[in-house]
Amino acid sequence: MTLTKRCLAAVFIALCSTATGVVQTAAAADANYPNKPIRLIIPFGAGGITDVAGRMIGQYLGEALSQQVIIDNRPGAGGSIAAQALVGAKPDGYTLLLGTVGTQVVNKMLYSKLSYDPAAMTPVSLVSNSPYVIAINGIDGVDDLQGLVRYAKANPGRLNFGSAGNGSSPHLGIELFKLATQTDIVHVPFKSGAEAVNAAVGGQVNIVIDALPVIDPQAKAQRLKILAIAAAERSPAAPNLKTSVEQGLPQFQIGSWNALVAPKGTPDAVVDVLNKALATALKRPELMARLTDMGIETLPTGVAAYQQHVASETAKWTKVIQTAGTRLD
Repeated sequence: MTLTKRCLAAVFIALCSTATGVVQTAAAADANYPNKPIRLIIPFGAGGITDVAGRMIGQYLGEALSQQVIIDNRPGAGGSIAAQALVGAKPDGYTLLLGTVGTQVVNKMLYSKLSYDPAAMTPVSLVSNSPYVIAINGIDGVDDLQGLVRYAKANPGRLNFGSAGNGSSPHLGIELFKLATQTDIVHVPFKSGAEAVNAAVGGQVNIVIDALPVIDPQAKAQRLKILAIAAAERSPAAPNLKTSVEQGLPQFQIGSWNALVAPKGTPDAVVDVLNKALATALKRPELMARLTDMGIETLPTGVAAYQQHVASETAKWTKVIQTAGTRLD
């Protein structure tokens, strides 16, 4: 063997040894996962339904992983700030995002220049969903969804609805209702869901949509009238409340859903550990009871279920947003 060939062979062996060492190191790191606290980024401030669900699930996920899950609230820009924080993190499983319909689906339709790409994330699993309810105030003679449809069609442009702002889930929920029923209802955006609900209580707007825990206290105090839960099945937290499907509007289904996602490039072995731990956490009777009491349902775990759900949500909200012409820039 010539000197040149011997040198090339030596270089090749060295490179192979280095690559093998890197693979072995990565494999060892994955095998030891997790060996330190995990940061869970939540794209909304403390106290909201996403934050409450995230904190509860984070607690039990941490117990299943035998590691602390630290909550990191990053509100703003419809979840874009939180999503950007995730995609810039190291893909080692120690930074996760509690994704929403905003971060994972609709933001890319609402902004022409998004600061992150949902595709630049590694899906882990769906987590939970809080079906929305639709409530009214000051609309005499309306007691159900079909009654609201008849009233809206008889009075085009005279009804209005409050939301947490342009492009928010409640806003898109009413746009979905309008599309499904071919009605004309005026949008009144507020800075938060709480402001929109208070405006409905005060009679400033006629209609409001939000999660059951947000609206139910006002309904029990007879300040708002809930017409339906926008879901296929009744909620154990409000078993007497009829669904939109039962009332003849199967297209009108919306909720505040969450999913666990990681930075792009997160190893499959880490995703597998997280999936198994999440499945264990969501089966804990005490967690299930706490979520059920709040009207929050758990969703199927796993990457495949996540991908199917996101595909379905993308098709639905693309049509709604295009029809409404909603843009945020």
